[in-house]
Amino acid sequence: MTLFTSVTVIQLFFLLLARFTCLTTGAYLEDKVLQLEKNYIKIKEDLEAKVVNLETKVARLEAQVNHQESIFTALIKSERDKKFASQKGISRNVETNEHYKRNAAPRTCGEVFATNPLLDSGMYWIDPDGQGVGDNAINVYCNMTTGSTSVLHDSELKIDVGKCSDPGCYSRKINYYATEKQIAALVGLSNNCSQTIIYDCSNAPLINKDVSYSWWNDKNGNKKTFSSTGMANCDGSLRIQAIGVIESKQDLPMTRLNFGGTSQGSGQHTLGRLECTGKVKVEGMPTSCDDLWRIGNTMNGIYSIVANKKVQTVFCDFNKRLGSEKGFQTWIGFSNVKSAQVHFYAKMSAAFTKEKTPLPFKEARINVGKGMDLLTGKFTAPRTGFYFFSFTGLAEFPLASTSKTLGVRLLLDGTSVGNAWVSEQHTFKDQSSPLTLQSILYLKSGQKVWLEIDTISTGVKLFDRFYTHFTGFLLEEEDMSL
Repeated sequence: MTLFTSVTVIQLFFLLLARFTCLTTGAYLEDKVLQLEKNYIKIKEDLEAKVVNLETKVARLEAQVNHQESIFTALIKSERDKKFASQKGISRNVETNEHYKRNAAPRTCGEVFATNPLLDSGMYWIDPDGQGVGDNAINVYCNMTTGSTSVLHDSELKIDVGKCSDPGCYSRKINYYATEKQIAALVGLSNNCSQTIIYDCSNAPLINKDVSYSWWNDKNGNKKTFSSTGMANCDGSLRIQAIGVIESKQDLPMTRLNFGGTSQGSGQHTLGRLECTGKVKVEGMPTSCDDLWRIGNTMNGIYSIVANKKVQTVFCDFNKRLGSEKGFQTWIGFSNVKSAQVHFYAKMSAAFTKEKTPLPFKEARINVGKGMDLLTGKFTAPRTGFYFFSFTGLAEFPLASTSKTLGVRLLLDGTSVGNAWVSEQHTFKDQSSPLTLQSILYLKSGQKVWLEIDTISTGVKLFDRFYTHFTGFLLEEEDMSL
């Protein structure tokens, strides 16, 4: 090997070594960059969470300071009122009533305003779900000019959504300074509720070619487009302020904001407070436990309401109203708790002669609880309990010198549990005789009861609807919770 060849080989070796080193170092640096990006995103999310937490604590501290100031003001007013009462000789009963008003927890700012219209607008404590039940009282802003109630949250300031191109690539959860149950109670009590969203934007379309780049979520987390709020699209190059208003009580409050399509533009959102005004009125007697709650009842117990055009007794468990729990309203029966009534009255449509076939009751004068199925002629127990059944029929006989019979039986899931029987001898044409059957049965939910002709002589028939009836009703429902 010549010297020139050796030098060339050495140069080639170092060249390959340098390239390998560059490739290895490049891959290493790329991994480092990716790791740094992940760390940055995590740190950013942690810092944002801490900021939200600090904002919440600051708001609560401000609310406590305002509350302490209101107590101090009330104490000064109380001393002034006492001095005035002693000077004018006003009864101590008036003083006691005023003390009660100041210390009772109002449910809305409208009630605060009604108690004292001279109070200044500001932060007040209210208890929408009712004093003594549900969640603790919440601190809200009361506008004493309108009597409106505003619930604060952590996204009231203008917030930049940043640069991102995909639909909903920016997403922010709205944290309210009140529990979900208390907010739901406030909305349920109020005549009107609304929330305003402002979006300062340019080249940031909310919708582009039928694709939604931005949307909001309602109280149940359902996706809603901003077009439903009346907000203008931000697809132009000029900067605009798009404003939308949500007034549907079924959707409020807004729980999350989602924006996208801002890679070539910009957008900043400002979400208004949840504001509620007025009070739902209950005209006449209450028709449900919900009505009782709206007019101020919060103590669990037995109440009278108007339902199905008559006065009924119900048990109201107000602790369960806002949690969608079973047992909020329960009808009271004769000896046990009943959830609804069950009774029916069915009639035949024509004469019938077939054996071992459910009697065809084609007409139902009453069928409360929908237990009687006219298509099959069978009754299905909607609930477990004791039922009373009664059958009345009329057997029509032909002219005959021999004995003629007709037997009808009551069946429970195919097993005979009662019989009605009539037999006649030396009958004349169109002779008739009645047959009846009554029974009390214990049925489990889903069990079936029906009637069949068990025995019938030639020429005999069960007469038509004017003389053949089948009735039944629930005597006592079994309390399945015991």
